[in-house]
Formats: sequence, C-alpha cells, structure tokens
Amino acid sequence: MLIEKASLDPRSRFYIQPNRIVWQTSDNAAPKNSDLLLQPGSGQATLWARQGCILKNDGIAPGIVLDFGIELNGGVQIIVGNVGDSNKTRVRVRFGESVSEAMGDPNNDHAFHDNIIHVAWAGATEIGNTGFRFVRIDLIDKGTEVELKEIRAVALMRDLPWKGSFSCSDERLNTIWKTGAHTVHLNMQDYVWDGVKRDRLVWIGDMHPEALAISTVFGEVDVVPKSLNLIRDETELPLLMNNYSAYSLWWIIIQHHWYLNHGNLEYLKAQHVYLAELMVILEGYVDDQNREILPDKRFLDWPTARDPEVIHAGLQSLMVLAFSRGAELCGILNDESLKIRCMQTVDKLKKHIPEAGLNKQCNALKVLAGLADAKETNSRILAKDQLEGLSTFYGYYVGVKPLKPGCAELAIDGHLEELEWAEGTYPTPRGIVHVRHKKGSNGKIETKVDAPEDIHIVAGSHDLPPFK
Repeated sequence: MLIEKASLDPRSRFYIQPNRIVWQTSDNAAPKNSDLLLQPGSGQATLWARQGCILKNDGIAPGIVLDFGIELNGGVQIIVGNVGDSNKTRVRVRFGESVSEAMGDPNNDHAFHDNIIHVAWAGATEIGNTGFRFVRIDLIDKGTEVELKEIRAVALMRDLPWKGSFSCSDERLNTIWKTGAHTVHLNMQDYVWDGVKRDRLVWIGDMHPEALAISTVFGEVDVVPKSLNLIRDETELPLLMNNYSAYSLWWIIIQHHWYLNHGNLEYLKAQHVYLAELMVILEGYVDDQNREILPDKRFLDWPTARDPEVIHAGLQSLMVLAFSRGAELCGILNDESLKIRCMQTVDKLKKHIPEAGLNKQCNALKVLAGLADAKETNSRILAKDQLEGLSTFYGYYVGVKPLKPGCAELAIDGHLEELEWAEGTYPTPRGIVHVRHKKGSNGKIETKVDAPEDIHIVAGSHDLPPFK
C-alpha cells in the first residue's frame, strides 16, 4: 500500500543475538536460566514451550550485562513471556560502548543511553537509538518478576558491500583497518554523522576523513552529497558552515575530492552557484598582508584550540588548499573568471608563511598547501617521536590518490615501512583497482597493479619500480 508523503528508510534492519554474558547479579538476586538468552529464538512472545530467563526482585534488583560482540547502531528488543504483575514491569536499560559505561550512569547526550521503561507482558518492547555493544538490564521494583524470552539487538545499517579492502603482514593493522571501516559504516545513517553515539551531527570538517574512507571502502554513496547539501542549504551566506570558519573550507575540499573520485558532473554543477558565492566571500578574508583573517569561530582541532598562532598557520594552509581546489572546480565548471580570481588568491596567500612551531598537524597542512618542504618538515618535526602529539582528526595516510575526475588517472604509492607486504582494492566508477606491494630480500618494493584498461596508473610520491 502506498502511503502518502512516506519515504523509505535507506537502512536495513538486522537482529543480532548476544554472544556472551559479561556479568550478572549473584546469590539470591541471580537471574535464573540466564544462559537461555544466548540461544536464538523465534522473536515471538509465547506463554508456553520455550522457557525464559527469570528475573525476580525480592529486595535486591537482579541484573545482567549482555555483549553483542561488535559496535552497533540501534537498540534492543526485549521479548517477555509471563510477569508477576503486568502493571509492575519496570526495567532499567543501560547502553554502553564499554562494559564500564553500561555498569555506570551513561549520559543521555544526543540519544538516551540510560532508560527506565515498562516492558510489555507477552510482547516485545524495543528501546534505544544509539551506538552500543553492551546492554545492562535490571528489574528495579521490589516484589516483581519477569520472564525474559529473548533479548536481541536491533541494528540499523546501510546494507552496502565493502568494495574496498586492505590486508598486510601485520594482523593488528588489519584489525585496525577493519575497525575504522566499520566505524565509518556505523556513522552512515540518514546522514554522515560525526559519531554513532556521542555526536550525532553533520560536522563538515569531520566529514573530510569520513568522505575519504567512504570513497575507499564503499565507493560512491549518496549519503555524502546528501550531507554536504544539508549543511549547504542550512548555511545562508555569508554565514560559514557549522559556525566554524574552517568548515566552509573543508566543504570545498570535500567537493573536490568527491568529484575526483566519482566524476559526477551533474552533482558538481548543482553546487556552482553556492560555490561561486562562497569563494567570493572567502576572498574577502585575506588582508593586505596576505594573511587569512577568517572570523570566529577559529578552530582546527581540540589539541590546538588554545593556540592562536598555530590556528592561524593551519587556517592559512587550509585557505591555500581550498582556493586551489576551488580553482580546479571552477575550471571544470567553465567559470574562467572565478578560476583566475581563485588562483590569484592562492598566489597572495603563499606570500605569507606563518610559523606553526612543532605542531605536527599544522606543519603537515603547510606541506600539503605547498608552504613548507616535505622532507625538511618530516626530518625536523614529523619523524620525531612519531606517535606523540598526533591529532586523530588530522591523521593522514598515503596509498591510492585520484588525479583525474572519475579516477581516470590514479597515483599509487609503495611505502611499506615495517611491513613485508600489503595489498588492497580501491573502488572506482570504472571498476575495482587491485594493488599489491611486496618487499623483496634486497629491501626493494615490488608493486603490482591490476586496473581497468581505461585507468592510467602513475607512481606516487615514493620511488617505485615499474608497475607489473
């Protein structure tokens, strides 16, 4: 039946059984038959046949913590059989990304993680709309009893294939990659969120690494342009996105990345009017000393939030990147006059090179913007205490880099560091690209690339032998 003004949820619904009991009350408050909750059920409440887990409150609230094995988005379904009194069925449900969170007093920011609800007699009650792995359930009213037939997670996810892949000789790194890809997948709900639990908002700056990951793992997915359009439409110029001056710069940079990867010219054309007006407004934030003078809120990331000199160095670099990317986009859109203005603004900005101290992320931005030498910056700053002072938001990696729209040309880097081998796949509109790097006994790296015929492969920033 067609329902007027209805829209389909882009996500699929999955039921997931708990795979272990982490904790439960003991002695007289111990749940009875709790192991039954680990057995798959029908999802239907019944009053006979299958026995349930009994929670009985004789003065001490019985409780149990279940582990669903992996971070999920959604809630839980509590299926109940018999109860002592259908008017006294209150349970406390706590969601946690960790056991300690579920055992404590979770905050209710962005979504409710700590709830007191009535569960239905001979029915199924669903609760929760958050990110979680662990759930604690307690029967809170003295003198009550509940038979839990099943407790299963209800996960909402976009049912998308992982077209991109990565594996290498380091199993821990393989696990990290899969965890990162899964985390981004969780954040792809109606829009691309900053966090599946804590920050269920569309932050354009934070979307840049997410858009990179989405392109790498899933290819072209409509949730990215949908999110970019949401903030565009809610940000009436001359206001800047999310009330952070850098975030409108990131919007331009993401648009450039998305077009290079996927080559969707129709989508890019739909951004032309807003992009042109935004570039003119940003042009006004360069003073006669060639310095960026972006307005408040001036923000790069939390580690640098109280260092105005470092923030200025980062914003100067981001302005160069944004105007460089904007010039390219204007060229693609045949807006030659604005392209020239963008290039002139880049020339002005490059005449002022601010100091960034020893801050790694801002010095890296200077390198990417062409304001600092890569080798000198690496030896002086980035290579020292490599794991110290890093910003998760400004993490950067090397690998496959699109050079022409729709991945018509790709640069492949072959930098293995301590790995013996690494390989992966990269989705493009022209098909899947497979890359494998292997370190020989002489220390040299052999790189093999299997790509569709209409993709031109070139070496990246590291020295590579001929592709085979």
